[in-house]
Amino acid sequence: MYMELVKNLTQSRIIKNLFIVLIGSLALAISSKIKIPFYPVPMTMQTLIVLLIGIFFGWKIGVSTVILYLFEGVIGLPVFSGTPEKGVGLLYFTGPTMGYLIGFVVAVFIAGKFRYTNNIVYNFFKLIFATSFIYILGMLWLGLLIGWDKPIFKLGAQPFLLAELFKITIATILIKQIKRF
Repeated sequence: MYMELVKNLTQSRIIKNLFIVLIGSLALAISSKIKIPFYPVPMTMQTLIVLLIGIFFGWKIGVSTVILYLFEGVIGLPVFSGTPEKGVGLLYFTGPTMGYLIGFVVAVFIAGKFRYTNNIVYNFFKLIFATSFIYILGMLWLGLLIGWDKPIFKLGAQPFLLAELFKITIATILIKQIKRF
């Protein structure tokens, strides 16, 4: 009887976690389509959702969620920001944004591994650290793709920094609320 109870609890947890991963990938897809007017370029909410998934669900579910999201995009579902207008599937994935998309995996892992406190400044810098990997990997891939003679930082990071600071601030403020839940 005890083993039956353990088996049922384990199955229930697996189903719950799979559901969370699926809903998280859906949230990422929706967040990629939301374009908010911002200066100097419109922002999507993907990086905010990546951070929140890591903070709220931890690194294991976070990484699983982002990998599912990337898989959905690679097989041709229009889940990425520029899809279907700029193509779909592996062709789109291996384009200029691939490094940033792979950076989502690292960012959600780091955001999910951190322990957050009531210190809003420490939490803010932890999230900056996690987010920085999106841009580091993104600019590395962009440089390989278009050539290092181009202004990689100016093209691949600078236009988005103000929006990122805004989203990191939102995530930092939400940490206390998320941890209560």
